[in-house]
Amino acid sequence: MVTSLNEPSPDTTPDPASDTATDTSSEDAPDSTPGAGTQLSALAAARIAVGVLVDGGVQHVVVSPGSRSAPMAYALAEASAEGRVELLVRIDERSAGFTALGLALATGSPAAVLTTSGTAVGNLMPAVMEANHAAVPLVVLSADRPDELRGTGANQTTVQPDLFGEQVRFAVDVPAGADPERAIRTGLSAATGAFPDLPPGPVQLNLAFRDPLVPSPGEKLPAAAERQRYRIGTEPLIMNLPPASAELPERRTVVLAGHDAGPVAEAFARAHGLPLLAEPSSNSRFGPNAVGPYRLLLEHFGPGSDQPIERVVLFGRPTLSRPVAALLARADVQAALYQPVPVAWYEPGRRTELPLESLADLADFAGRGPSTWLDTWLLAGSAAQHALDRILPEEARATGPAVGSLVWKHARGQLLLGSSNGIRDVDLAGLPAPEPAATVYANRGLAGIDGTISTATGIAVGGRQETTVLLGDVTFLHDAGGLLLGAGEEQPPLRIVVLNDFGGAIFDLLEHGAVREAGTYGDAVERLFGTPHTVDTAALAAAYGVRHCSVSTTAALAEALKQPIEGRSILEVRTDRQGLRALHARIKEAVAAAVGGVLAR
Repeated sequence: MVTSLNEPSPDTTPDPASDTATDTSSEDAPDSTPGAGTQLSALAAARIAVGVLVDGGVQHVVVSPGSRSAPMAYALAEASAEGRVELLVRIDERSAGFTALGLALATGSPAAVLTTSGTAVGNLMPAVMEANHAAVPLVVLSADRPDELRGTGANQTTVQPDLFGEQVRFAVDVPAGADPERAIRTGLSAATGAFPDLPPGPVQLNLAFRDPLVPSPGEKLPAAAERQRYRIGTEPLIMNLPPASAELPERRTVVLAGHDAGPVAEAFARAHGLPLLAEPSSNSRFGPNAVGPYRLLLEHFGPGSDQPIERVVLFGRPTLSRPVAALLARADVQAALYQPVPVAWYEPGRRTELPLESLADLADFAGRGPSTWLDTWLLAGSAAQHALDRILPEEARATGPAVGSLVWKHARGQLLLGSSNGIRDVDLAGLPAPEPAATVYANRGLAGIDGTISTATGIAVGGRQETTVLLGDVTFLHDAGGLLLGAGEEQPPLRIVVLNDFGGAIFDLLEHGAVREAGTYGDAVERLFGTPHTVDTAALAAAYGVRHCSVSTTAALAEALKQPIEGRSILEVRTDRQGLRALHARIKEAVAAAVGGVLAR
């Protein structure tokens, strides 16, 4: 529910509605407003707002151009000139929202996005939804018309307060002329998780402004000053926990690390002698206990096997595979969820795992692995990996799993994995390393494909490290506008790896693939789910001024990934999705044979 800072509504005649709804150059007719009295001017209120945002830890603001938001834009330009905040400009508000999301992910600090009024605000909804479910501190600064113009048909005026509903932690409507300090301080507290029982997440600060919207004659930008940039540590975080007590009971427990689990999951598995089944974006997929193609092994440790799984301890949010979902749904398996702080991805009482707040309680639940438990998993995992490695080189052209394996192997600095097949290919074929080589990100809050290029750009700018993003061609095309950086905007070190199979391959690996093979729906599955296209990626890259190269074999891809990342580039990997379903069937069959042979000894 939105909070409103009430003020008396002036008795005034609204400006007439304009017939040109898309005219951003003249979107604001002058407001007909009586004397403001003691009320703040638009620019004075904006300067207060910017000061509070910067003092509250906002280091980056992504600005989309507009007239009603002009007071904030000018105030931000002043703060930027003084070196107090870093500005990025994006003409597309959806791209701006996801860029801010990426900045917040990389820095761990709240990042803000500024829009003008009207449809501009609505374009932020996808990024706000992702930030809600992923607990990302995204601050929406939506400029608005003053109260006397609302509900009158004034151009680019709609009901903006509470537009995002339950997707935001806090929403406030700050009237024109009011001091915004208290509202913004409260919003920042909500965004960063300072409220009890609320995780971090997005907030909306709806700021109304009256004319004049520009600085007074004679005002000018302050002298430029060097910005003190926030530096991100480049050393991987590896935790150490004391070995499990000998008093703990022996249990066949597995540690399941979902998205955003963090290195604590790896440390817990190592301390308790338990196999670690870690998704790529868990940032736990490393160390001696990590099992690579774990999802193909779960059926070998199910009911009726010699060593069935008895318990699961869950860190983070599992999102990628049906075998994992089936494991957590098994009636014969007890599961606990490590939850030391409130999380945004589920409602209390809606999951079956036992929530535990302390590692000590989790240790009592998990116990320690029997003497042969971990070794059995590691041997099975090694056999599965060898079977997988034997199949992938047989493919003359690069395939999804092969691309996922190579990108995972060569990524340094920061890695963003797009939704759909890309992250699942890495989950299947990405070999766990002794230590993490890159910090891994993924938009798994709602697992949408939108905004991925923009998110990657924000991560690259915020983290100031080499950044790789792996995504499919449909995901790439969905955010092609995210390639647009205006003249003078920072060109981050970003390599965009596009697995281009000219359509939506993930559906072939679901039930729709069987429907297509049966031929009972003609070309409907290909058209409606495969969404084939003939886009020239090289021409698209050239239009946006981004370097491009194309490969089709694993050898060429490996060589390209070894090159340093300088500026932005697109590495297009061309492949064929028609044989993908059969390839995965061969992989599953080969892994089953290899693992069965190991477990039968």
